[in-house]
Amino acid sequence: MNLISIPAFQDNYIWVLVDEDRRCIIVDPGEAAPVLTAIEENGWQPEAILLTHHHHDHVGGVPALRAKFPHLVVYGPEETQDKGTTRVVEDGEKILILGCDFSVFATPGHTSGHISFFSFPYLFCGDTMFSGGCGRLFEGTPTQMYQSFKKINALPDETLICCAHEYTLANMKFALSILPEDPAIQDYYYKVNELRVKKQNTLPVILKNERKINLFLRTDGVDLINKINQETNLQQPEERFAWLRSKKDNF
Repeated sequence: MNLISIPAFQDNYIWVLVDEDRRCIIVDPGEAAPVLTAIEENGWQPEAILLTHHHHDHVGGVPALRAKFPHLVVYGPEETQDKGTTRVVEDGEKILILGCDFSVFATPGHTSGHISFFSFPYLFCGDTMFSGGCGRLFEGTPTQMYQSFKKINALPDETLICCAHEYTLANMKFALSILPEDPAIQDYYYKVNELRVKKQNTLPVILKNERKINLFLRTDGVDLINKINQETNLQQPEERFAWLRSKKDNF
């Protein structure tokens, strides 16, 4: 399978997996126009859509795509039932699409019913994890998001984190503000900055690298604990996760 990203809106990515026969799976199509253009230019044959959650910038293109390709199966969580989903999937399910086995697991936090799809090496995690950061907590709690991050962190090192927004530079600016002396964060910040100056994508990212630079995966790290202890004393990693998310909200 080939992984392709289609830019949408200001900073969204619509992910597409294409097999050798040009059949494809479309992930979180927030708008239809750029997807339809890519389908026509490349001769793709869309077979399925995967939806991670109900927000418009992830589901807005579904009606137009289904109008053009009525056979499309749209997999999504219960919260996307009124957004064009034809098959509701739940935590723990496995689905087979174009020869790929996808595991579905609940990753609430950004929304209460958010799910992710994993078929090694690809993880489509919507707005749960971003490179260097995590999604805003619109409906869920910090504890829920912390648990969602634990699920992602348990995946293999070489997992490709295919998140839905180009937020990496802003996330790394925040990380530097928390741990300005951290060499891994410094190096990644400069690398990301160079990519963005050239208008190049920073995604997808490999999980083993994300563990080094994403503070939301480092809530048990001594450096972060020492930083937090300068302000407050938090014993549990979920509390430190909530502290980080609050700081990011106000950054």
